[in-house]
Amino acid sequence: MKQKSKLGIFLWGMVLILLTNLTISAQTEKYSIDEAIKRALENNRSIKVSMLEVEKAEEAVDEAFGYALPSLDLEATFSHLIEKPKTVFPDFESLLTAASYGILFDEGLIPYDEAKIPPVESKLQSFAQTNNFETSLQLTQILFNSAVFRGIGASQIYLNLSKEQLRDQIGAVVLDVKRAYNGALLTGELKDITKSSYENALENLSNVKALYEQGLASEYEYLQVKVQVENIKPAIKQLENAFQDAKDGLKILMGLPVDSKIELSGSLDYTPRVGQRVSELVEQGLVGNAQLKVLNTKRLVDEEFIAIDKADYWPTIAAFGNYTYAGSSDDLSFNTYNSTAVGLSFSLNLFKGGRVSSKVQQSKIALKQTDEQLSDLKSALRMQIESKFRELKKVESEIQAMEENVKLAERTYSIAETRYKEGTGTQLEIKNADIELRSAKTNRLQSVHQYNVALDELDNLLGKFGSEYMNFVKIENK
Repeated sequence: MKQKSKLGIFLWGMVLILLTNLTISAQTEKYSIDEAIKRALENNRSIKVSMLEVEKAEEAVDEAFGYALPSLDLEATFSHLIEKPKTVFPDFESLLTAASYGILFDEGLIPYDEAKIPPVESKLQSFAQTNNFETSLQLTQILFNSAVFRGIGASQIYLNLSKEQLRDQIGAVVLDVKRAYNGALLTGELKDITKSSYENALENLSNVKALYEQGLASEYEYLQVKVQVENIKPAIKQLENAFQDAKDGLKILMGLPVDSKIELSGSLDYTPRVGQRVSELVEQGLVGNAQLKVLNTKRLVDEEFIAIDKADYWPTIAAFGNYTYAGSSDDLSFNTYNSTAVGLSFSLNLFKGGRVSSKVQQSKIALKQTDEQLSDLKSALRMQIESKFRELKKVESEIQAMEENVKLAERTYSIAETRYKEGTGTQLEIKNADIELRSAKTNRLQSVHQYNVALDELDNLLGKFGSEYMNFVKIENK
């Protein structure tokens, strides 16, 4: 019975371990650098704001087209006069009386009597009826308006500007994620290098301990190696914390909860990629740089604003058609009528106090400001590309030397171990060889990281951060 009980406990323990491992596996997600970038693009608020700006610009294009289409307006009014309006007008009753007596006098029907003809005076009279209504339907079509037609082109350019700004924002997010991802990979691999050094030290400690127990090594040598092992432990712990901090920073960029568990795939690999001349790279940058494209498009917008402001100098010509249906009465039995009219309207401002001229000058100044910004950006871009090119070439030569240095350090450590085992070497040789091996690997890894980051920054300067991410953002936000 006891054996069955122990077996049951063992089986339940195995099931519990399996379930725990499955839970941990389900909670931990592995991300490649491409997946990390896409997750960041999905969750980045600046990207969402830029996408909304694109949608807003698309609506502005539709609005601009709407100004060139016919406009149909319906108006209706109804009024009830509590007190009718009056106006001064000749007294119709006096006029009618005088006219009637005049006819009788002229026909000799009655003898002439001037007293019977009243004087004709004016008095307040009302000609309005109590209830009135009017409905009108008017169709208007712009035939010529420079601001309307230039506005259509300007809205399309503004849409292009918002798309370029979105592209620039995507490039910034891609670069930030690549930096964070590669930084996390660097910290993780530095941790692995230190752990490897720790394992070498443990193996060496085991060998020295065996020799010490056999009386072939001194207590000083044994204690010295033991201290070396203990000294490596804090460095491992520090790098583990740094690795976790780096992953937490990456999670923030990806829009993930800080308490989520992630793993990184891949490693810091070195592949030389800069085979072009620096002049060719500069030319690519002056064509493809995202910020430069934003400013170039903004310059087109500024030019359109100048043309729109100048449109106030031009007339507006429109065709219109109007249909009116109205009626009035003192009760609700309306006497109605309708009318129809078509025509052309022409309007031209002759003077606005110099406001149009001032607006045009302001827009021209804005264009000059953009030109200055373009000149500054081109100069800075040229300098940055040349600087990155020199940095990459320098690191390339350093990595080649460091790779040889790592091989030499590995060979040196192996020789130091062999010499100590044969009794011809010392622990100091092994310790120094280990430090040199760790330093050689660390230096090479840091240079590879520097090279990859510099490549990513160069790609960003050239506008080569990946068109697939632009398409991904558009698809994800549909």
